[in-house]
Amino acid sequence: MSKAPITAKGAEKLREQLHQMKSVERPKIIEAIAEARAHGDLSENAEYHAAKEQQSFLEGRIKELEMHLADAQVIDVTSVNANGKVVFGATVDLLHLENDTEVTYQIVGEMEADIDNGLISISSPIARALIGKNEGDVTSVQAPGGEVEYEILEVRYE
Repeated sequence: MSKAPITAKGAEKLREQLHQMKSVERPKIIEAIAEARAHGDLSENAEYHAAKEQQSFLEGRIKELEMHLADAQVIDVTSVNANGKVVFGATVDLLHLENDTEVTYQIVGEMEADIDNGLISISSPIARALIGKNEGDVTSVQAPGGEVEYEILEVRYE
């Protein structure tokens, strides 16, 4: 099984999330279950069933994060210098050639992708179109609304 790439920053964020779940959220749910159990008859105890459902969801999420961290290949983007070439972890400034707008994306692993914060998955169509290209290159991306062309303005490794 191949290791999934993740940036060092992304791995740290997942570790913090895992720590929060284990040290804060898990004890809260355990306390809620104990409190609901003290109310008596569990067959008709909505609070108990809701807390057990929350516990099940949380434990599943904890296992998922642990699995992803165990299978991750952590890449320190700051130590990468591909001389202006777009590689995993690179932050890329792009110019949308049709409407003359600029966008910035960082190419990251699946688990840390967050389009609202400019983090796009390595497997996304735009990342696949950018990988291997250099500053100044023009690339086209097949988007749901048709083909979109971008010019690569700058590539940073931060």
